[in-house]
Amino acid sequence: MLVIVIGGGRTGAQLARALLKQDHEVHIVDNRKDVLSRIHREMPTESIFEGDPIDPSVLEKAGIREANVVAACTTDDATNLVLCFLARTQYQVRRTIARVNNPRDAWMFGEMFHVDVSLNQAEILAHLIEEEMSMGDMMTLLKLRRGQYSVVEEKISAGAKALGVEIKDLPLPENCVIAAIIRRGQVIVPRGVTTIEVGDEVLAVTDRKGAEQLSALFTPQA
Repeated sequence: MLVIVIGGGRTGAQLARALLKQDHEVHIVDNRKDVLSRIHREMPTESIFEGDPIDPSVLEKAGIREANVVAACTTDDATNLVLCFLARTQYQVRRTIARVNNPRDAWMFGEMFHVDVSLNQAEILAHLIEEEMSMGDMMTLLKLRRGQYSVVEEKISAGAKALGVEIKDLPLPENCVIAAIIRRGQVIVPRGVTTIEVGDEVLAVTDRKGAEQLSALFTPQA
């Protein structure tokens, strides 16, 4: 997969390095001398393209016509929006990702400018804090479908409502599936007659509301 990362600042460079480690083909574009000097020390020269990020000739040299993903990571929101718009309308790039620098601009990062995924650090942080406060000891391991569903994990303590109850008899939320139980280091595939024991690590796939209800089942009663 060819990913073009536009903007070689700390965010863009870190993204590019992570993708290279995953064996993706990555081209990073920037025109700032100090940034170029740094990223030349951090990644292969053949991955780096120098020039104005919104100059079509520079983007084409970087391979935008063949790109699977464009990630606009510059420090200017207007530039990131223009890049996503160009990537989709002029070059038919299938996936666009844009960094939101100013939370007040977040409303523009959507279908209007052909942004498929927007990365708003302030919003992400707020969601994480809210999640931690509402879900107690439950951990979110992975976000699915742009955050609508998650893989969550919780270790069962003494006093939990779910203890000793067969899974088929648990009042599980509608959008919730118990995917696995780790018991004494062994993975158990849960079945309807499986019961929850103290010390079990339960992994489930659920939405936000379901995670809160699941947490109530797995948390010791007051």
